[in-house]
Amino acid sequence: MPFQNMPLATIPRALLGTTLAGALAFTALQASADLAPRFTDSDGDLVADAPSDESQWVDPDTLVFAYTPVEDPAVYVEVWAGFLEHMEEVTGKRVQFFPVQSNAAQLEAMRAGRLHVAGVNTGGNPLAVNCAGFVPFAMMAAEDGSYGYEMEIITYPGSGIENVEDLAGRSMAFTSPTSNSGFNAPSALLRSEFGLVAEEDFEAAFSGSHDNSILGVINRDYDAAAIANSVAGRMIARGVVDEGDYEILYTSETFPTTGYGHLYNLHPDLAEKIREAFFSFEWEGTALAQEFASADEAQFIPISYQEHWEVIRTINEANDVTYDCD
Repeated sequence: MPFQNMPLATIPRALLGTTLAGALAFTALQASADLAPRFTDSDGDLVADAPSDESQWVDPDTLVFAYTPVEDPAVYVEVWAGFLEHMEEVTGKRVQFFPVQSNAAQLEAMRAGRLHVAGVNTGGNPLAVNCAGFVPFAMMAAEDGSYGYEMEIITYPGSGIENVEDLAGRSMAFTSPTSNSGFNAPSALLRSEFGLVAEEDFEAAFSGSHDNSILGVINRDYDAAAIANSVAGRMIARGVVDEGDYEILYTSETFPTTGYGHLYNLHPDLAEKIREAFFSFEWEGTALAQEFASADEAQFIPISYQEHWEVIRTINEANDVTYDCD
């Protein structure tokens, strides 16, 4: 069954009783911290504090970095190479790129302490924060400081699906249970605004990543899919797909994009140098700038999980998402 063996996040069938827009109107109500018991949050910022016992601080000779597995990890080895060299210079550490194949693999690597610095997908940030001690501090943005992406529901030309209501009785791909644009936001939307529930009104499957969903629709493995348009934009820019290969049925409001951060228990001096590496990186002329230009991203900006992920936590609360970190 497509919804079996969901990692750590529990997604109920009754997703939302009011409209998504109505739920998002309550974002001013601060979500409470759901940190696993092994973490502390003395300053109330909803992320784990560094251990008070200095003997628990981690200061590895090699830092391991992973980018969120929204696309083929092999594509990003060269894309991130220049940035990781910069991080090596700033931190004085060797930095290794870890090509994770799934969001679950990335999370488990963090929980086990094998992954020190990462870019985590939008919907995965709450899970990584609460269960793995992830401390997000940066996000990509345009030169003017604007940021974000939209969730889109797409289909292939000639599918016979003209609007969202036409998804009834058809097949639709989600990415993973922890994804915001790939599962949580579209599930809430489909239920509340269109009365469509996965496995009741349409056949659903998890593709594993946004690029798999996009290619699956284009190849007609799925009738439709919920995707992040920033991923589609990069695939179009690289010539992997063309704009005319799929049609857009729905576009959401703007959400925060990938959050970059480090594990909570890194030595504070090392954690500070990692932050410095992000904010001192010169983008111009780099492979990173070229890859993310299609999404109009040209710098790292400071972010607060408490503030910038409030809308995502609200969607999760509306979906009754809970965390089992054991």
